[in-house]
Amino acid sequence: MVNQYNSTPLTENSSFSDNKNLMRLTQDVKSGQQSHKRSIPPLEQWHPKHCGKMNLTIKANGEWWHEGQLIKRQSLLDLFSSVLWKENDRIYLKTPVEQIEIDVEDEPFLVHQVEYVDVAGKMYLQLTTTNQDVIVIDDLHPIFMRDYQGESRPYVHVRFGLNALIQRAAFFHLVELGDLIENAQGQTILCLQSGDFHLQLGT
Repeated sequence: MVNQYNSTPLTENSSFSDNKNLMRLTQDVKSGQQSHKRSIPPLEQWHPKHCGKMNLTIKANGEWWHEGQLIKRQSLLDLFSSVLWKENDRIYLKTPVEQIEIDVEDEPFLVHQVEYVDVAGKMYLQLTTTNQDVIVIDDLHPIFMRDYQGESRPYVHVRFGLNALIQRAAFFHLVELGDLIENAQGQTILCLQSGDFHLQLGT
């Protein structure tokens, strides 16, 4: 993988400063979560100050890179993903005291599990992300297709204007759960149902 940070050398002081920001941000997120029982904090109720931009990128394949280093700790990824916020087409890490912009190449979440669940006698499609977000498909959380670098990809809305890419294996499972039909134009369409919500996806 090409390290995109090599083109912008960082001084020792700037790297140290950004690492301090990351550690402080971690503490702020934990503090915000401790005061709320929900796994996803009420970000819409927080109005912190904007604190610039951090050298943090979520790659199109779902990897998180900070200062040219891959973040591997799943607990840290789960923590930061819970405070992702989208505003004016920019994505931030948002805490009660600060809001820091980050770079996201495509979308910040990845769906890796698809299943049907029974809710009050109706079958709903339930998707799970690699950060343990659970999304039940409905009119507020639809699946849709969108082009990324010339490739049509499936996504689902998660929260706060943020979407998740449905990984290839999960999408193949989705195809198995749905019905494939051919429309009048000869296009293959995937038909899915979640509760009373119906959707059709061009494949």
